[in-house]
Amino acid sequence: MPLFDVFRRRPPIRDARGLAEFIDQNAAFMVQKGIYEYSRARAGHYAKVLFAEPEFREAVEIARWRAYPLGLAMVGEIVEGVLRRDDDDPVRRAARVGALTDLVLSVFDRYPVPPGLGADSWHGLRTDLARHMGTLGAHARKRAMDVPQPFAQAYFDAMPIFQKLRKPDFPSITSYLRVTACNVHDEFVKRLDTGAAPDLLREPAA
Repeated sequence: MPLFDVFRRRPPIRDARGLAEFIDQNAAFMVQKGIYEYSRARAGHYAKVLFAEPEFREAVEIARWRAYPLGLAMVGEIVEGVLRRDDDDPVRRAARVGALTDLVLSVFDRYPVPPGLGADSWHGLRTDLARHMGTLGAHARKRAMDVPQPFAQAYFDAMPIFQKLRKPDFPSITSYLRVTACNVHDEFVKRLDTGAAPDLLREPAA
């Protein structure tokens, strides 16, 4: 799951492989950056001490893998919204959503079951991701800032901080996700090769 690669200058997105990389990198960045920054903010002056503790580092690892499918779902929905055409007929829309769902799940499947989660939990997260992706053609396109709303609570619950300490911070976490979703949307629009967009999901991502 890459994180800091997202800061490098990236080429235009012209094929399924490039789209898969975009989804992977931005899903990882969205969830990991929030986990790290929130944990440091909550720990304050003790952040270095906290991050040096093996137990906390393990908790962070579990948190970021638990949140990663949420990032894939959010970035996948943002991508679908950009690729959607107003003149889509139901058959064409269903085909696009199906192809995008397959691509997003192929990104998920790059990674083995993370330590600390277990196969049942990991496969359950995959099932939830597939279910969400499959519904995208059934509702109107959302604004990027509204995409995180259904995922904000699950993301907040994944934070590696005691519940009593993080209780008042849900609005801040939600705002972070909304702003980041807008940035992901703008980056995708900027990098998308519009000439290649109609065929973007027709090529294999591997």
